[in-house]
Amino acid sequence: MTTLMIQGTTSDAGKSTLVAGLCRVLVRRGVSVVPFKPQNMALNSAVTMDGGEIGRSTALQALAAGVEPHSDMNPVLLKPESDRGAQVILRGRVHGHMDALDYHAYKRTARESVLSAWQALSARFDVIIAEGAGSPAEINLRANDIANMGFAEMVDCPVVLVGDIDRGGVFAQLVGTLELLSESERARTCGFVINRFRGDIALLEPGLAWLTERTGKPVYGTLPYLQGLLLDAEDSIGRSGRVGQGDTLKVVVPALPRISNHNDFDPLRLHPQVELSFIGPNQLGPGQAMPPADLIILPGSKSTRSDLEWLRAQGWEAAIQRHLRYGGRLLGICGGLQMLGRAVHDPDGLEGPAGSTPGLGLLEFETRMVAGKQLRNVSGRLLPDGVAISGYEIHNGVSEGPALARPLCELDGRPDGAVSDDGQVMGTYLHGLFDRPEACAALLTHCGLHDGGAVDYAAHRQRELDRLADTLETHLDIDAMLALLG
Repeated sequence: MTTLMIQGTTSDAGKSTLVAGLCRVLVRRGVSVVPFKPQNMALNSAVTMDGGEIGRSTALQALAAGVEPHSDMNPVLLKPESDRGAQVILRGRVHGHMDALDYHAYKRTARESVLSAWQALSARFDVIIAEGAGSPAEINLRANDIANMGFAEMVDCPVVLVGDIDRGGVFAQLVGTLELLSESERARTCGFVINRFRGDIALLEPGLAWLTERTGKPVYGTLPYLQGLLLDAEDSIGRSGRVGQGDTLKVVVPALPRISNHNDFDPLRLHPQVELSFIGPNQLGPGQAMPPADLIILPGSKSTRSDLEWLRAQGWEAAIQRHLRYGGRLLGICGGLQMLGRAVHDPDGLEGPAGSTPGLGLLEFETRMVAGKQLRNVSGRLLPDGVAISGYEIHNGVSEGPALARPLCELDGRPDGAVSDDGQVMGTYLHGLFDRPEACAALLTHCGLHDGGAVDYAAHRQRELDRLADTLETHLDIDAMLALLG
């Protein structure tokens, strides 16, 4: 037995975090371990060592395991483009675009990619910690399932079920999920982990005893709520970062409907002198006012044209123009860069209905969507400072125009992005722009933060993963869980 699978009672129950923590625990014990997520649906992705694309949370788990991300670790990635359709990525490469019904039928074929990827990892690693998606008790998705129990049954691996007590109703979550499983699925569910507990554990112990008696399955442990834990999230966006202190730079990011790779802004969340806010429509609908800011960042988008139209519907195009008139700075990343130009053309309908959409017209270039996604890890320098930068590109579209003759940076020896003549408007295709401390400090200084210092996000990730592993070692019966693997 090489595989242990972590499934959850709900989305965001703590599966990704638990898998990352277990990978770090095992690698510290000298075990050759790798994460695996058969199927993921997320707009946050990472570029792999083999030039593919996987979910961002799986890439973080690879970091926890001390291995380079590989497309085998997440063989099926679905990137939503609308409420009914998604781009389908198989073993790191774009396979096509499908609506939900078509993909539901296609899962019989997709399972072959899942099984092949799992077999490839099994040949290279001693232990695989697999992660489910959503809940195994989604009755409407049970047929041809490859994300949860369908995968576990296919490879005959044990399952540990995690529930989030912070949501409330954790015993109903766990028992109810078991009740909705088949007999064989209940048998392979070996026990439970309770996540995000606050308070005196003595008050919870009678419930834990009841749960074990009711189900005949052990509780492997109760994990405390880890205050301030910041690791790459799969999809959820916190609406704000920490409130800065002293000389503060106010940064605003529109939370676009198809925002992608919002992990770009995690270093800004950590910065003690940055006040970061994500904004979206209020409960009454369009019209939330864009708050005063020193810097507005237009983030990446899976559907640039539709997100640009949505941004206009909020009344934010006028707010951006006003922001610039008063001397504010504007930065576009990936899809956000494309929005800054004169137009975005999609003649073949690669990201939605075919057509063209006027851009914000702040930089003199146009973008045309073309088949063939750009996927690469890159390094280079900011211009004109020469400060080292690194990150990754993951986008459709080719941008052309005179504004690109004044690039923001140089990546692998070629120019990237653009800067307006007055320096107020900037754009780049580079994700991870703020990850290196020197680059983050230079960009924030350019945007008005004096003596801002730097945040080493790479070191922060490693510290958080060790903190997570320490917590698992303290509060889980790790040996009992490892015994499931023999």
